[in-house]
Amino acid sequence: MSFVIAVPEYVDAAATELGRIGSTISQANVLAAFPTTTIAAAGTDEVSVALAALFGSFGQQYQAISEQMTAFHDQFVRNLQAAVNAYASTDAANALAAAGQQVTNAVNGPTQALTGRPLIGDGADGIAPVRTVATAGGSSATAATARRALRPGRRPRWRRRVHRQRWPWRGRRRVYF
Repeated sequence: MSFVIAVPEYVDAAATELGRIGSTISQANVLAAFPTTTIAAAGTDEVSVALAALFGSFGQQYQAISEQMTAFHDQFVRNLQAAVNAYASTDAANALAAAGQQVTNAVNGPTQALTGRPLIGDGADGIAPVRTVATAGGSSATAATARRALRPGRRPRWRRRVHRQRWPWRGRRRVYF
């Protein structure tokens, strides 16, 4: 039994909403790119210039990570949308299979009432295979071996007994291989 229940319409709506959220975040990152990466120094001293460069490098690192996260988010939304499409197509295929089964039952019902067997899908083989033995190249030894193997319902005529297959030091009979 499955503990996960997914309604394709809800998951599709969630994927659309996630796509909208991702585009909003991407727009905000584009708008914040210039102010966060190019920071003017507060003064002309070297400490202010170093701090501005440090904060500018933090802004550039943020923009690089933001691009990676945007790519990850877009891939996640695409995978979610693909899962919704696969789930919906599988659901539709199951509905078609159920409809096909209803048609089969409608055809088999009257036929089974008349003949005692369904017309479609009875699970029985058509014709039982016939096992024939022919001499291969005129060799009677091959045909005799094949006839011995084809005794239905019985074991072969010539078979070694289990107690004769023991090692020579066990049992009363000595059999050397």
